[in-house]
Amino acid sequence: MKNSNSASMGSGIGKYLQKRNLKADLPASIVVFLVALPLCLGIALASGAPLFAGLLTGIIGGVVVASISGSQLSVSGPAAGLTTIVLAAITSLGSYQAFLMAVVLAGVFQLVLGLIKAGTIGNYFPSSVIEGMLAGIGILLIMKQLPHALGVDSDFFGDESFFQKDGENTFSALGNALQHFSVAAIAISLISVLVLVLWPKLKKINVVPAPLVVVAIGIVGAIVFNGSSSALRENQMVTIPVVNSAAEFFGLFTMPDFSMIFDSKVLVVALTIAVVASLETLLSLEAVDKIDPLKRVSPTNRELIAQGIGNVTSGMLGGLPMTAVIVRSSANVNAGGRTKVSAITHGLLLLVSLLCIPSLINMIPLSCLAAILLVTGYKLARIALFKHMYHKGWDQFIPFVVTIIGVVGIDLLKGVGIGMAVSIFYLLRTNMRNPFFYRVQEEGNKKNIRIKLAEEVSFLNKASIQVLLMDIPNETNVVIDGSNSRYIDPDVLEAIHNYKHNAYTKGIIVSLENIKKSYSVPKINTKIINQN
Repeated sequence: MKNSNSASMGSGIGKYLQKRNLKADLPASIVVFLVALPLCLGIALASGAPLFAGLLTGIIGGVVVASISGSQLSVSGPAAGLTTIVLAAITSLGSYQAFLMAVVLAGVFQLVLGLIKAGTIGNYFPSSVIEGMLAGIGILLIMKQLPHALGVDSDFFGDESFFQKDGENTFSALGNALQHFSVAAIAISLISVLVLVLWPKLKKINVVPAPLVVVAIGIVGAIVFNGSSSALRENQMVTIPVVNSAAEFFGLFTMPDFSMIFDSKVLVVALTIAVVASLETLLSLEAVDKIDPLKRVSPTNRELIAQGIGNVTSGMLGGLPMTAVIVRSSANVNAGGRTKVSAITHGLLLLVSLLCIPSLINMIPLSCLAAILLVTGYKLARIALFKHMYHKGWDQFIPFVVTIIGVVGIDLLKGVGIGMAVSIFYLLRTNMRNPFFYRVQEEGNKKNIRIKLAEEVSFLNKASIQVLLMDIPNETNVVIDGSNSRYIDPDVLEAIHNYKHNAYTKGIIVSLENIKKSYSVPKINTKIINQN
């Protein structure tokens, strides 16, 4: 048994280390690292936390969570969607150490959610809403990164909300960027976009990842413009802490305040973080599975357990709460990532950059990183996707568009919630319209109507059935046929029997065929495969 397990483990590791996978994963990890670096710093800044906390969370999300997760392409780290909660929590709890205790407890709650298999909720998000979320994120990336591409950089790189922390909103930030642009930033971003589009088509030299070429161009461009009137300013460059010694590095870590473990405010914050982070993780996981070229399905319960372990680790060391994040994950997919090696390596690169090359990293202009996200955003919100959703019908297209508007105009979770509400409306509308079909035959002056009920008749069908029955003309023979029905809701049965009892006053004769007195909920007879 021991040898069998060792062989299985060895073959599992070998799958990730195959040459063809590494050739795709290693370049993809560089792209994810370059995208994640400023986002980690920006989210920490917007959350009112130390910059190191953002980097630490990205490192743990890459190395710890990706190692445990069953998802091959999902990338975890600090999430922009949690910044408001984190900022308010640090303020209300009175200390960063108390907040860290809440992060640890949030991780414990997520572990419990994973163990009780609450991750299956992710299976109930409609495809139209997930596609809308992806397209919304794509449009948001384009709109949010255009100011950085034009050289107008606020304090927060990667704000995903319509209303920003600096008082601007998405549209006002764009307008401001058009009035205060930087020639150097525009030149770097334009060349970067061209390289990202054309480089993959150059077969002889595209072995070198296009984003790496873009970063090199960005550094050279910043050096060329340095000293001129168009020189890039410090807030237009990546900025990470410079660590000069081991003692200084270990001094950056912070332990949680364990005396606050049973504090009611801490528990409320922990529960809030656990619920919001879990929802955002499940949404991101579903979205990444949709754009995975290999169409793999990630185990949701295992993901919640991985996220729980990640948040416990982050809270214990001084980091921020994390989720699976769609921007970094989609960048991973678009860069050609194949396995979780990409996400793990990106975490290691974050650590190496902090320890070994902070000065070099700080030479990267944000405008070239914005170019990478602009191209990623276009791939998520491509015109072909809108055409595809339109041809699927209004019941798919409208929830898709509404989700996009919500994500772009409000934020990710609220946008998805609005899209879900619209999608449920269409589901109920369809369900109510399809509980039966009927056939009318005329024999002289007498009409015969046969109403054949559907396989599943729920309480949602009660209203439409009653409307049909009330519209049946007098002096009619009516047969209500339940031969196809596996389940009829008790409310519908009651309505049918009441109609039969009262119909004789209108000269209507009602016959019931194959309709039982009661029905039990049909059992699902499927073989369950445990993927968790």
